[in-house]
Amino acid sequence: MSYARFALTTFANMLGTLDHLLGKAQQAGLTDDVLSVKLSDDMFPLELQFRVALNQILLAIAQVGGEAIPLEETPYRSFAEIRERIAAVLSHIDRSDPGGWADPDAIVDLTLPNGVRFAMSAEDDIRDWIMPNFYFHVTMVYALFRQAGLSIGKMDYLPHMARHIVTEARQNAT
Repeated sequence: MSYARFALTTFANMLGTLDHLLGKAQQAGLTDDVLSVKLSDDMFPLELQFRVALNQILLAIAQVGGEAIPLEETPYRSFAEIRERIAAVLSHIDRSDPGGWADPDAIVDLTLPNGVRFAMSAEDDIRDWIMPNFYFHVTMVYALFRQAGLSIGKMDYLPHMARHIVTEARQNAT
């Protein structure tokens, strides 16, 4: 599997996680006020955790997927808006052609807002920069929802794994 197909599949799975968590929060009666909660004073609030997670995907598609996609800069105001943005990013994933992504050895030159500059292969960019950052912010969303009192567990973090559960009927068929 190419690094591009791997990345796009992973992004889609974990966007499903974010949407699932938002749905559970809405069902539990959490309000949009929870978007301002933080784990600690020096960390991003829940809203920005969502936005940065989505931006990691947009950054990947722009850097190595060859599409001109602007990053999300405007703060999200509601769960509903975040769910709309997740759907929009999923649409970018669906349209992204893994065959059109940069060669795995192509150089990506990335300068962070703080001035730190990285030069790495496209595959290294996805594996070593994009994915760890993406998972970090998805995990922070999970942690912040838990801190806000949402009753969620590991399978809420990995809802895409439900399709792999072996049931008795499935086990007997093999």
